[in-house]
Amino acid sequence: MGRAASSLGLRAAVLALSLSLAPFCVAAQDAQVESAILTLDQDRFFAESAFGKAAIAREEAAMSALAAENLKIEQQLEAEERALTVKRPTMPTDEFAVLAKEFDTKVNRIRTGQDAKSRDITRVRDADRQRFLQSAVPVLGELLADQSAVAIIDKGAIILSLSAIDVTDLAIQRVNAVLGDGSDMPPPDPASPDPGPPDPAPADPPPAP
Repeated sequence: MGRAASSLGLRAAVLALSLSLAPFCVAAQDAQVESAILTLDQDRFFAESAFGKAAIAREEAAMSALAAENLKIEQQLEAEERALTVKRPTMPTDEFAVLAKEFDTKVNRIRTGQDAKSRDITRVRDADRQRFLQSAVPVLGELLADQSAVAIIDKGAIILSLSAIDVTDLAIQRVNAVLGDGSDMPPPDPASPDPGPPDPAPADPPPAP
Protein backbone atom coordinates (compact mmCIF):
# COMPACT_ATOMS: atom_id res chain seq x y z
CA MET A 1 0.00 0.00 0.00
CA GLY A 2 2.86 2.35 0.88
CA ARG A 3 4.64 1.69 -2.43
CA ALA A 4 1.45 2.16 -4.40
CA ALA A 5 0.80 5.46 -2.68
CA SER A 6 4.36 6.61 -3.35
CA SER A 7 4.08 5.62 -7.02
CA LEU A 8 0.80 7.50 -7.38
CA GLY A 9 2.33 10.49 -5.65
CA LEU A 10 5.33 10.48 -8.03
CA ARG A 11 3.07 10.23 -11.07
CA ALA A 12 0.96 13.09 -9.78
CA ALA A 13 4.05 15.21 -9.25
CA VAL A 14 5.35 14.49 -12.76
CA LEU A 15 1.92 15.28 -14.22
CA ALA A 16 1.75 18.53 -12.29
CA LEU A 17 5.25 19.47 -13.49
CA SER A 18 4.29 18.67 -17.08
CA LEU A 19 1.15 20.79 -16.84
CA SER A 20 3.08 23.65 -15.29
CA LEU A 21 5.56 23.57 -18.21
CA ALA A 22 2.89 23.26 -20.91
CA PRO A 23 2.38 27.02 -21.37
CA PHE A 24 6.14 27.50 -21.72
CA CYS A 25 6.37 24.69 -24.28
CA VAL A 26 3.53 26.20 -26.32
CA ALA A 27 5.17 29.61 -26.19
CA ALA A 28 8.50 28.06 -27.20
CA GLN A 29 6.93 26.71 -30.37
CA ASP A 30 5.70 30.17 -31.36
CA ALA A 31 8.82 32.17 -30.54
CA GLN A 32 12.54 31.65 -30.15
CA VAL A 33 13.49 31.08 -26.55
CA GLU A 34 16.62 32.89 -25.45
CA SER A 35 18.75 30.52 -23.40
CA ALA A 36 22.36 30.50 -22.30
CA ILE A 37 22.34 26.70 -22.61
CA LEU A 38 21.56 24.82 -25.83
CA THR A 39 21.15 21.07 -26.29
CA LEU A 40 22.34 18.84 -29.12
CA ASP A 41 21.53 15.21 -29.88
CA GLN A 42 25.04 14.13 -30.88
CA ASP A 43 24.01 10.77 -32.34
CA ARG A 44 21.29 12.32 -34.51
CA PHE A 45 23.58 15.20 -35.41
CA PHE A 46 25.94 12.70 -37.04
CA ALA A 47 23.47 10.10 -38.32
CA GLU A 48 21.10 12.57 -40.00
CA SER A 49 23.76 14.82 -41.51
CA ALA A 50 24.71 14.31 -45.15
CA PHE A 51 28.24 13.41 -44.04
CA GLY A 52 26.96 10.89 -41.48
CA LYS A 53 24.52 9.26 -43.89
CA ALA A 54 27.28 8.79 -46.47
CA ALA A 55 29.67 7.40 -43.84
CA ILE A 56 27.05 4.98 -42.49
CA ALA A 57 26.18 3.83 -46.02
CA ARG A 58 29.87 3.13 -46.73
CA GLU A 59 30.23 1.20 -43.50
CA GLU A 60 27.13 -0.89 -44.15
CA ALA A 61 28.28 -1.65 -47.70
CA ALA A 62 31.72 -2.69 -46.45
CA MET A 63 30.22 -4.89 -43.75
CA SER A 64 27.85 -6.56 -46.23
CA ALA A 65 30.70 -7.21 -48.67
CA LEU A 66 32.85 -8.68 -45.89
CA ALA A 67 29.99 -10.90 -44.68
CA ALA A 68 29.47 -12.22 -48.22
CA GLU A 69 33.19 -12.84 -48.58
CA ASN A 70 33.32 -14.65 -45.23
CA LEU A 71 30.41 -16.88 -46.25
CA LYS A 72 32.10 -17.78 -49.53
CA ILE A 73 35.38 -18.57 -47.78
CA GLU A 74 33.58 -20.64 -45.16
CA GLN A 75 31.91 -22.73 -47.85
CA GLN A 76 35.23 -23.27 -49.64
CA LEU A 77 36.97 -24.34 -46.43
CA GLU A 78 34.16 -26.72 -45.55
CA ALA A 79 34.50 -28.33 -48.99
CA GLU A 80 38.26 -28.70 -48.49
CA GLU A 81 37.72 -30.20 -45.06
CA ARG A 82 35.26 -32.74 -46.45
CA ALA A 83 37.74 -33.66 -49.18
CA LEU A 84 40.43 -34.28 -46.54
CA THR A 85 38.06 -36.43 -44.54
CA VAL A 86 37.39 -38.57 -47.60
CA LYS A 87 41.14 -38.97 -48.26
CA ARG A 88 42.01 -39.88 -44.69
CA PRO A 89 41.28 -43.64 -44.85
CA THR A 90 43.34 -44.00 -48.02
CA MET A 91 46.47 -42.15 -46.87
CA PRO A 92 49.33 -43.00 -44.54
CA THR A 93 48.94 -41.34 -41.19
CA ASP A 94 52.07 -39.19 -41.51
CA GLU A 95 51.08 -37.87 -44.95
CA PHE A 96 47.58 -37.03 -43.76
CA ALA A 97 49.02 -35.27 -40.71
CA VAL A 98 51.02 -33.00 -43.03
CA LEU A 99 47.93 -32.13 -45.08
CA ALA A 100 45.87 -31.54 -41.95
CA LYS A 101 48.51 -29.20 -40.53
CA GLU A 102 48.70 -27.25 -43.79
CA PHE A 103 44.91 -26.92 -43.79
CA ASP A 104 44.88 -25.63 -40.19
CA THR A 105 47.62 -23.12 -41.07
CA LYS A 106 45.58 -21.94 -44.05
CA VAL A 107 42.43 -21.56 -41.93
CA ASN A 108 44.27 -19.54 -39.30
CA ARG A 109 45.89 -17.31 -41.94
CA ILE A 110 42.53 -16.62 -43.59
CA ARG A 111 40.86 -15.95 -40.23
CA THR A 112 43.59 -13.48 -39.30
CA GLY A 113 43.20 -11.69 -42.61
CA GLN A 114 39.40 -11.45 -42.35
CA ASP A 115 39.61 -10.21 -38.76
CA ALA A 116 42.00 -7.50 -39.94
CA LYS A 117 39.48 -6.42 -42.58
CA SER A 118 36.79 -6.17 -39.91
CA ARG A 119 39.05 -4.03 -37.74
CA ASP A 120 39.79 -1.80 -40.74
CA ILE A 121 36.06 -1.17 -41.18
CA THR A 122 35.77 -0.25 -37.51
CA ARG A 123 38.78 2.09 -37.74
CA VAL A 124 37.34 3.82 -40.79
CA ARG A 125 34.00 4.23 -39.01
CA ASP A 126 35.65 5.77 -35.97
CA ALA A 127 37.85 7.97 -38.16
CA ASP A 128 34.81 9.20 -40.11
CA ARG A 129 33.00 10.16 -36.93
CA GLN A 130 36.10 11.85 -35.54
CA ARG A 131 36.62 13.84 -38.76
CA PHE A 132 32.99 14.90 -38.69
CA LEU A 133 33.10 16.07 -35.08
CA GLN A 134 36.36 17.94 -35.60
CA SER A 135 35.04 19.65 -38.73
CA ALA A 136 31.74 20.46 -37.00
CA VAL A 137 33.35 22.33 -34.09
CA PRO A 138 33.59 25.66 -35.98
CA VAL A 139 30.00 25.24 -37.17
CA LEU A 140 28.79 24.70 -33.63
CA GLY A 141 30.91 27.62 -32.45
CA GLU A 142 29.19 29.96 -34.90
CA LEU A 143 25.81 28.57 -33.89
CA LEU A 144 26.65 29.18 -30.25
CA ALA A 145 27.56 32.79 -30.97
CA ASP A 146 24.50 33.39 -33.15
CA GLN A 147 22.24 32.13 -30.38
CA SER A 148 24.04 34.27 -27.77
CA ALA A 149 24.52 31.12 -25.69
CA VAL A 150 27.45 30.04 -23.57
CA ALA A 151 27.32 26.24 -23.90
CA ILE A 152 25.95 23.36 -25.96
CA ILE A 153 25.22 20.27 -23.87
CA ASP A 154 24.56 16.73 -25.07
CA LYS A 155 20.81 16.20 -24.98
CA GLY A 156 21.27 12.78 -23.44
CA ALA A 157 22.64 14.39 -20.28
CA ILE A 158 19.49 16.50 -19.78
CA ILE A 159 16.58 15.11 -17.77
CA LEU A 160 14.05 17.77 -18.74
CA SER A 161 14.29 20.76 -21.05
CA LEU A 162 12.27 22.92 -23.41
CA SER A 163 12.32 21.66 -26.98
CA ALA A 164 13.11 25.17 -28.20
CA ILE A 165 16.66 25.04 -26.82
CA ASP A 166 17.47 21.93 -28.86
CA VAL A 167 19.51 23.04 -31.88
CA THR A 168 20.09 19.63 -33.49
CA ASP A 169 18.05 20.37 -36.62
CA LEU A 170 19.68 23.77 -37.06
CA ALA A 171 23.12 22.28 -36.49
CA ILE A 172 22.45 19.61 -39.13
CA GLN A 173 21.39 22.25 -41.66
CA ARG A 174 24.52 24.29 -41.03
CA VAL A 175 26.97 21.40 -41.06
CA ASN A 176 25.42 20.12 -44.30
CA ALA A 177 26.02 23.52 -45.86
CA VAL A 178 29.68 23.41 -44.83
CA LEU A 179 30.67 19.74 -45.17
CA GLY A 180 28.09 18.29 -47.52
CA ASP A 181 28.44 14.52 -47.69
CA GLY A 182 32.20 14.74 -47.10
CA SER A 183 33.05 13.66 -50.65
CA ASP A 184 35.42 16.61 -51.02
CA MET A 185 37.37 15.53 -47.95
CA PRO A 186 40.20 12.97 -48.25
CA PRO A 187 39.08 9.54 -47.00
CA PRO A 188 40.70 8.22 -43.83
CA ASP A 189 43.53 5.75 -44.24
CA PRO A 190 42.81 2.78 -41.95
CA ALA A 191 46.34 1.48 -42.33
CA SER A 192 48.05 4.67 -41.24
CA PRO A 193 49.17 4.63 -37.59
CA ASP A 194 48.21 7.27 -35.10
CA PRO A 195 50.73 10.07 -35.60
CA GLY A 196 50.63 10.89 -31.89
CA PRO A 197 51.57 14.25 -30.45
CA PRO A 198 53.86 16.49 -32.51
CA ASP A 199 57.55 16.53 -31.73
CA PRO A 200 58.54 19.32 -29.39
CA ALA A 201 60.17 22.33 -30.95
CA PRO A 202 63.95 22.25 -30.68
CA ALA A 203 65.27 24.29 -27.82
CA ASP A 204 67.20 27.43 -28.55
CA PRO A 205 70.96 26.91 -28.31
CA PRO A 206 72.50 28.21 -25.11
CA PRO A 207 74.12 31.64 -25.40
CA ALA A 208 77.80 31.67 -26.08
CA PRO A 209 79.95 32.30 -23.01
